[in-house]
Amino acid sequence: MLLRVLLALVCASSLVFAPASVSAEPSATVVSQFSGKPVPRFESLRYSAVHGRQGPSLDHPILWRYERQGLPMLVVRETHGWRRVRDQDGDEVWVQARMLSDQRTVILLTEQVLRRSPETTAKAKAMLESGVVAQLNVCQPLWCELSVGKQTGWVERGGLWGVETSTDGL
Repeated sequence: MLLRVLLALVCASSLVFAPASVSAEPSATVVSQFSGKPVPRFESLRYSAVHGRQGPSLDHPILWRYERQGLPMLVVRETHGWRRVRDQDGDEVWVQARMLSDQRTVILLTEQVLRRSPETTAKAKAMLESGVVAQLNVCQPLWCELSVGKQTGWVERGGLWGVETSTDGL
């Protein structure tokens, strides 16, 4: 019995601490012992300048400097005070947990029409360019409601990065 419990604990911890790669198959969501939140999950950059490091400490070299507040990041691993995140290009770095926000955002992968309701025939409110970062309000199977500046409306879900942990690079 003790052997089964230990084996289960080893398997569960390997889900949290196993290195994530862009080509890895989707894995089950687990709750992190560090934050109490599910991993993988999306968060966003809290500040307009965030350093991404090679490892989870200030002693590790800086690999990236992200300069876009609100950019969505996929949290794929955690340690105490640090998060391993993946950006839309598939690059992974470690950032301090305090540099991330729970606010959900997405980035548009393609130019999209912001519509009044979740229908292709709905009246257009604005044209959003590829690369726009927007606040994610709610999603339906085919559409997501976003807020960009003072505009709120619906766009097609397939043109967004930052929505699905099971398909966005895992």
